[in-house]
Parts: sequence; structure tokens; C-alpha cells
Amino acid sequence: MWYFTWILGLLLACAFGVINALWLEHTENMDRKIDENK
Repeated sequence: MWYFTWILGLLLACAFGVINALWLEHTENMDRKIDENK
């Protein structure tokens, strides 16, 4: 059953990477909007 844990960890790491990328894009867009309002 070690492979189940390994696959689960791999999927969790991939999900973490995707969420970080989406968060980074979102914060960059927020920064642009703030700069445009100044």
C-alpha cells in the first residue's frame, strides 16, 4: 500500500503547485489594478 501514499503525496504536491500559480497570477492582477488606480 506504499504506492497509494506516494501517489496521494504526488497529487497533493501538484495541487499545491497549481494553487500557488493561480494565487501568484491573482496577486499580480491585483497589483496592476492598484497601480492603474493611482
